[in-house]
Amino acid sequence: MSEERRTESSGNSGRRGPTGRRRYTRRPRVCKFCAEKATAIDYKQHELLKRYVNEQGKIRSRRETGTCAKHQRMLARAIKRARHMAFLPFAADRMR
Repeated sequence: MSEERRTESSGNSGRRGPTGRRRYTRRPRVCKFCAEKATAIDYKQHELLKRYVNEQGKIRSRRETGTCAKHQRMLARAIKRARHMAFLPFAADRMR
């Protein structure tokens, strides 16, 4: 490589790390409920709530779902109410 070409390619232009590779930048997550301007999450919407529960029946975290703190609390409360009303299971069925 010529001297000019080496200096151009080795420079940290843009979002490149010290190794010359692109850095990983996570795109900002937007809360689905904030985008829809939801004021309440209803426990009777079991199809919606199923998306926020994993295979074992546990409530998925904010990091996984991308919800804000306010709506995560509302979501957890709605899931717990749906479990008591038998819309959602408390735990997954065990397979042997």
